Amino acid sequence: MLFGYYYDIFYLLVIAAMIFAFAMQANIKSTFRKYNNVPTMRNVPAHVIARQILDSYGLYDVTVMRVDGHLTDRYDPRTNTVSLSEPTFFSSSVAAIGVAAHEVGHAVQYNKGYSPIRLRAFFVPIAQIGSSAWAFIFILGLIAEIPILQNIGIALFFFVLLFQFITLPVEFDASRRAVNVMRDQFLLGADELQGAKKVLFAAAMTYVASFLVTLLQFIRLILLSGRRRR
Repeated sequence: MLFGYYYDIFYLLVIAAMIFAFAMQANIKSTFRKYNNVPTMRNVPAHVIARQILDSYGLYDVTVMRVDGHLTDRYDPRTNTVSLSEPTFFSSSVAAIGVAAHEVGHAVQYNKGYSPIRLRAFFVPIAQIGSSAWAFIFILGLIAEIPILQNIGIALFFFVLLFQFITLPVEFDASRRAVNVMRDQFLLGADELQGAKKVLFAAAMTYVASFLVTLLQFIRLILLSGRRRR
């Protein structure tokens, strides 16, 4: 009974964490929308700011390009490209500048040899395999009552968890670099910088929420697998 009690508690915790994750997704969208309507005094588009920051670090080989979508901004080390979504690329808002500086922060991380981002890149293919295969293998193991398949499913899911754990310092560090460069290069005023910080913090919390959901799911898988073997 005690085991079943803890299992039920974790089931409820997973649901609570998923609600928290949905709330954080809604929060980043609303925070971005709010500060995307706040223009900066310099009125310089985000793609120009991104180029300026990259050049200040001597990263002339990094390309800045526009991509479709909303909040699809990213840095791709394979192509050495900072991709800014359409609402960000041409905007000179507080939110757009903050997001652009954050993505440039990832390019700087690679340039400076920041270990966590290189470690995360190493785990990308493993995490992708784990994300796509763990559920099928684990459920098959439960149905067929084959413990080794359950263990393989849990192991694959662990790599997803590990990838998300490594992602946390990467994202927070990129935001820290973004805030520092926006302040040091006077890209934003004091009040504007506070707004950009709120956007970046809201974005970082979505990663925290995702990790929390995955962590609780991982523990629940272990409990579920153990209960089926009793």
